Amino acid sequence: MDMRRLALPMLLAAAGLGLWMLLAGAESLFGLDLGSIGFAVLVLSAWGALHGVWRLSLTDAELQVSPAEWKAWIGTAFMAAAVAYFVARMHVFQTPSLADSPEAQQVGRNLVMLLVAWTVLSSTVGRRWKDRVQEDERDREIEREAAGWSRHAVTGMIVVLAVLLGISPADRLQWASLPMIANLLVLVLMVGCLVDNGASAVRHWLDRR
Repeated sequence: MDMRRLALPMLLAAAGLGLWMLLAGAESLFGLDLGSIGFAVLVLSAWGALHGVWRLSLTDAELQVSPAEWKAWIGTAFMAAAVAYFVARMHVFQTPSLADSPEAQQVGRNLVMLLVAWTVLSSTVGRRWKDRVQEDERDREIEREAAGWSRHAVTGMIVVLAVLLGISPADRLQWASLPMIANLLVLVLMVGCLVDNGASAVRHWLDRR
């Protein structure tokens, strides 16, 4: 069987394994940090897919997808993984000080590296379409609509969080340490970015149907 046909399923399986390691409840396996291993597997899978795509010539199907849509789908995938990982690890931020929590520091490092990998990957993928128009009026209109959805999502989540903290009795807010509240606000921004990219990707896809 042509190895090229097996490459994509293998990379998808590896990415799924890496994501599972990031989200797994166990902190370590045989003394190794699962989060760090999962992050490495996920990023290497993405780079492997990028390398394979880079070596192939542009197909007719690929040419129908604008560079802006490709970037939106990549952003959606990476932000979905980052949000899922952040939510699965939120319990580590229930600490009076991040300096006293190595687990929280590790989660923060993994998230930063995941977002850096997304930025670098998006920039590198853009070079594949360097000879094409990167953005037209249609792309800008979709970007404005997606930004609107993102603003509504961020506003709604901030209102919900403010109401929750404002009306809850003090004895039920033991979970709301300062690091937890700060990271909840970071999560709100991340979800807003996910909505932005997701809405843009879906709108592009619907326009092509």
